[in-house]
Amino acid sequence: MIPEHQRLLESRSQATPWKKWGPYLSDRQWGTVREDYSADGSAWDYFSHQQSHSRAYRWGEDGLLGISDEKQRLCFGLALWNGKDPVLKERLFGLTGPQGNHAEDVKEYYFYLDSTPTHSYLKALYKYPQAAFPYEQLVAENQRRDKFTPEFELIDTGIFAENRYFDVMVEYAKAAPEDILIQISVTNRGPDPAPLHLLPTLWFRNTWNWGDAVEKPGMYLPHLGQKGLESIAAIASTHADLGQHWLYCEGVAVNGAEITPPVYFTENETNYEALFNVGNSTPYVKDAIHRTVIHGETDAVNPEQRGTKSAAHYVLEIPAGETRQVRLRLSDRPSISHPFGAEFDQILAARVQEADEFYHKVSPFPMNGDRRNVQRQAFAGMMWSKQYYRYDVSRWLQGDPNMPAPPAERLHGRNRQWGHLDADDIISMCDKWEYPWFAAWDLAFHCIPLAMIDPDFAKYQLDIMTREWYMHPNGQIPAYEWAFNDVNPPVHAWATWRVYKIEQRMWGEGDRQFLERVFQKLLLNFTWWVNRKDTEGSNVFEGGFLGMDNVGVFDRSAPLPTGGFLEQSDGTSWMAMYCLNMLVIALELAQKNSVYEDMATKFFEHFVYIADAMNHIGGGKTELWDEEDGFFYDVLHLPHGDRLKLKIRSMVGLVPLFAVETLEPELLDKLPGFKERLEWFEENRPDLSHNIASFTAEGMGRRRLLAVVRPDKLRRVLDKMLDEREFLSPYGIRSLSRHHKDNPYTFYADGSEYRVAYEAAESTTRLFGGNSNWRGPVWFPVNYLLIESLQKFHHYLGDEFLVACPTGSDQVKNLWDVSLDLEERLTRLFLQNADGQRPVFGGAELFQTDPHWQNHILFYEYFNGDNGAGLGASHQTGWTGLVAKLIQQCGRYAAGARQERYFC
Repeated sequence: MIPEHQRLLESRSQATPWKKWGPYLSDRQWGTVREDYSADGSAWDYFSHQQSHSRAYRWGEDGLLGISDEKQRLCFGLALWNGKDPVLKERLFGLTGPQGNHAEDVKEYYFYLDSTPTHSYLKALYKYPQAAFPYEQLVAENQRRDKFTPEFELIDTGIFAENRYFDVMVEYAKAAPEDILIQISVTNRGPDPAPLHLLPTLWFRNTWNWGDAVEKPGMYLPHLGQKGLESIAAIASTHADLGQHWLYCEGVAVNGAEITPPVYFTENETNYEALFNVGNSTPYVKDAIHRTVIHGETDAVNPEQRGTKSAAHYVLEIPAGETRQVRLRLSDRPSISHPFGAEFDQILAARVQEADEFYHKVSPFPMNGDRRNVQRQAFAGMMWSKQYYRYDVSRWLQGDPNMPAPPAERLHGRNRQWGHLDADDIISMCDKWEYPWFAAWDLAFHCIPLAMIDPDFAKYQLDIMTREWYMHPNGQIPAYEWAFNDVNPPVHAWATWRVYKIEQRMWGEGDRQFLERVFQKLLLNFTWWVNRKDTEGSNVFEGGFLGMDNVGVFDRSAPLPTGGFLEQSDGTSWMAMYCLNMLVIALELAQKNSVYEDMATKFFEHFVYIADAMNHIGGGKTELWDEEDGFFYDVLHLPHGDRLKLKIRSMVGLVPLFAVETLEPELLDKLPGFKERLEWFEENRPDLSHNIASFTAEGMGRRRLLAVVRPDKLRRVLDKMLDEREFLSPYGIRSLSRHHKDNPYTFYADGSEYRVAYEAAESTTRLFGGNSNWRGPVWFPVNYLLIESLQKFHHYLGDEFLVACPTGSDQVKNLWDVSLDLEERLTRLFLQNADGQRPVFGGAELFQTDPHWQNHILFYEYFNGDNGAGLGASHQTGWTGLVAKLIQQCGRYAAGARQERYFC
């Protein structure tokens, strides 16, 4: 067994806590809902980036390429100063929602390059300009631009001209679970020598100021007193729960002599005097090290060398093109005779080799170096996007005993109905800067690539969302921090089944206890959907915006300008898919417990009713299926009872394809009660099966098909989906048909015009904040589900069912090969083409041509529907990390396993 697999097993059994330390710091804590105690819920304004240097956080910590323990009690991160910036670079800068012309957006360049699942090895890179960071220019220029103009990025300022920047690389390697080697390599990419102040920083999250009788931890400068350690500085820390730790800081050579770095101490306490013009509780506050280094205020730090925040100060003069290294060691060992001896280099080299070995085991298939590099960084992004997430909503609403009472308006504002939610976990974030909080449907997709390398962590993510301290008592799963009440697509059951099957394939056995536990909780969630989102009890669902932001002609979560409500093609299809996911799980559980056979029957029947309703709503006059167009549309239900189809060709009309499942004949033979119910429907309710894919006719391998879309309708939908003039992009399936570029959809109500037109890139509307666009770009999660669906249809229909791909071409393919075509288009986003260009980088020449940039990948939120350029959150590796799974599949097919089922 390779070492990383052994560490995972030890971690699973809790014999050795290999995951106790990891990259659990947020990339941004300021501007989050958790830190917002305003009356009006303006989180961006209440706690700003400017305040973050001087103000202690309540619920979490952020840092630059840092790590922490699993409860974020003790934190380590980098602070940098180029001698010109007005503040230390302790955290990443970006624009708030109101500042950006396309809403919030990080304005830095950093890359997650490697991580094992236990974080036995971690590597990341930050590019730090040598000129003063253009904070004001970035804000002013983006505020000047409108939504029809691209964002103004850091590279657009010219600050990286002549390569005048530092590459700051940090590596972490665990000698033991709490003995972590740290190597920081700083390279001057510019043409001239340049100075850099490097301040590795250790601090405690402030947990003692809020009125919980928490014992205040402390740090101090210990006397090492050992021979051979004269040039080594150390910081000792003591915490009531965490115990003692020491940060050893190696001296650096200056003019041939080993120089011990000075160490500064202060408190992680708010500088109230600077921010609010009121007295401080201590003269030593959060920004003291900043004031000492930049402004020379040596009395700002504690002369007694004690506190709750500390940093060693290295001043490096780096010649052009050269690299300087600083080594540290964070350990629970009070005495290490040679913390930076030969063992240091040996352990670091061993962890690098073990990481290579682990990922080769994950994907042992033939693939070129570029594909392997993209996949490796996708996994790294998944691992680095773990974050300690603490949010006690009841406490947040009521305020803390030692703090002023929050405004009364907060009790009637955001998340007021979620007082039971008490999060205290390591969670996979969407993007630790732009979205440093969980989002339910994003998280479901995260779990697919996560399960490939750490099924236990993936299962934990799905499990906690259904626990009583997350799930609402009424059965709703919290959507995301900004508004837990919003409604995301119900994909939790799908992810649960997929993770179960991935683990089963890896280890030869699935975790039935996990499957059953989550299934039981999802019964509550399914009931919530049925009771809350089916207004007329007709098995046609509303749902709201359902994660696809501005895909509709108006805000689908708000009251409609016409009154009434929407009968949603996607909402109803998601519920049909949910039925099938629960059906498949029930059938699996029924093989060991016959009680679940009844549950399988229940979800089969509910699926049949939903699928029938999609084709019969309104007595057949205004069904969601449009026979003339051969497509599914939302239907507007007006107050006086009329229904009107909203003929927008969008992802809304492709979601019905997701509701598909095949049943193996061997499985039906094992479950005679369920099989009997199928046959009863076949004989007694032909009216319900008339307009859905028949579950009675046997397909390839005598399989049965359950699907909303019959094969004849499937052809018509695919005719549009695979048309390059409509949905088919060189880089996947667009979220809106290109047909609407020249034929925008318009709707008039109360004297106002509502309009949807094809927009390949950023949104030109402020609907849902304007930072996500479902009116043309390519999105990974729905493309991934389309690929799965095509392969399931192929599993039933076989090679004889052929379609033109692209539509109108002479290339005729079966559905399996169509799915492979889509996989290649999606992976093409990140891979170098024949000209050495990566579509994801668009027109950014620095990324496309510079050898120090071109192989560092950014995994964006979504992608330009025409040219593939990355858009939105630049580090949303979460669901875009699905590319790791697609690359693995491509490698497996190349190895000869062409007909291996993708969805198993």
